[in-house]
Amino acid sequence: MELNAIGLDSWFKDQRDQLYPGESLARVTAVDRDRYIIRNENGELPAELTGKFLHLADSSTDLPCVGDWVCVQYRDAGSHASIHHVLPRKSFLKRKIAGKNVDIQMIAANVDVAFIVQSCHFDFNVRRLERYLVMVAEGHIEPVLLLTKTDLISSEALDELIGQIRQAGIHARIISLSNVTGDGIEQIRAIMVPGKTYCLLGSSGVGKTTLINRLMGETGLKSELETGAVSGTGEGRHTTTRRQLLLLKEGALLIDMPGMRELGMLGFSEGIDNSFAEIRELAKSCRFNNCGHANEPGCAIRKAIEQHELNEEQFQNYLKLTKESEFHEMSYADKRKKDRAFGKFVSSVMKGRNKRDRHDS
Repeated sequence: MELNAIGLDSWFKDQRDQLYPGESLARVTAVDRDRYIIRNENGELPAELTGKFLHLADSSTDLPCVGDWVCVQYRDAGSHASIHHVLPRKSFLKRKIAGKNVDIQMIAANVDVAFIVQSCHFDFNVRRLERYLVMVAEGHIEPVLLLTKTDLISSEALDELIGQIRQAGIHARIISLSNVTGDGIEQIRAIMVPGKTYCLLGSSGVGKTTLINRLMGETGLKSELETGAVSGTGEGRHTTTRRQLLLLKEGALLIDMPGMRELGMLGFSEGIDNSFAEIRELAKSCRFNNCGHANEPGCAIRKAIEQHELNEEQFQNYLKLTKESEFHEMSYADKRKKDRAFGKFVSSVMKGRNKRDRHDS
């Protein structure tokens, strides 16, 4: 199998030639803690990071994630590999790590299209959908919305849900599908191009694993890391525990990942601006440059809401996401500053200890 079949193009080749000429390339197909699976021309094999790589990594964002192209050196007759470098990313998915700690978690890299999956039955939530769209916009990835389990609602109810999405100013392509009847599956197949990378984003139980099984077919190639089963009860439960890159029989690549309970905003200013471009454009027409969009005279935002040209809930969510991102960004900057200070302290202590050891000897 040629590397271009798993997404290698001239851009990545140029990056390798400029930064790490002569290095062998492979693509990360799965990550489980400090365990990596990579794919090269001959198939998949395990890999690990070198000590030098770990020492030079400035933050968790420098570590490989699913979809990354990495420079590797093979050992044990080519059955294992060491990862020396990560090539620059064309696109990425990241979020604030779950919980109270403030840090960035890289989810996937070099994705062309993100399928954002929501169930029509129990999961549908426009505000959560906006969060996914911000994440995708921040990483420079094209979004496509998938509304699943359409067999559980009427066509009129489906039209109403789509109307809610459009009223929120969301213009991304929408595909409605049913994993029971198969409706919409061929539409998804039709837009998946060989050599391009796609991913599935969505909460647990929305039908992602069932969709993958339909897309994989009998000859799809799975990663060595296993995927858990999906329950057969009503709403279903997605039990995928690891992100992994799958090669479909038609040649497209698909990243499966666990359902996300938290989508924390951290450093998402560009994604927010792009996802809420209409609000940002309206704000330029406000009378005052520092308009708070509350009770100020000449506020274009308030006028648009009063005239039903802008959805109030959409605007409030925009404010919420902006404040959340700014707050976490300040906390993250403070954390990085403290980490660097601590690193310098440890370095100075080690240097002093080495000097004393040399003197004593």
